Amino acid sequence: MAFSTRRTQSSLAEINITPLVDVVLVLLLIFMLTAPVLQSGIEVAVPQTRTVNQLTEERTVVSIDHEQRVFLQDKPVNIAELPRLLRTKGDPSKKVIYLRADQKVPFGAFASVMDAVKQAGIINISIVTRPFEK
Repeated sequence: MAFSTRRTQSSLAEINITPLVDVVLVLLLIFMLTAPVLQSGIEVAVPQTRTVNQLTEERTVVSIDHEQRVFLQDKPVNIAELPRLLRTKGDPSKKVIYLRADQKVPFGAFASVMDAVKQAGIINISIVTRPFEK
């Protein structure tokens, strides 16, 4: 029996992109669902005000929840250690801190956190609020 050296079938050299599109769409869906959760993991009911500026860039966020626990970038911290932790993250004179506090937090707890931030040498503190719902 002799073997034929002539090729009768041509090889298909196209890339099947259907699995690639499926993976990309699944990743897009996952990122769309998890992005709001990653933005602020601590539940804080910030007070409403008439003038609210949108946050356009990532900054250091200090949060106080309704149980008066203090968080630095979603990690719980002791208020006594807050100035030291804030000093380790760059030049304090050029740093901007966003302070998120639950509207039920007493003013004394809010003032203590503000004082701890100022002890770190940071003078540019922005208080996070939300606009009134119309």
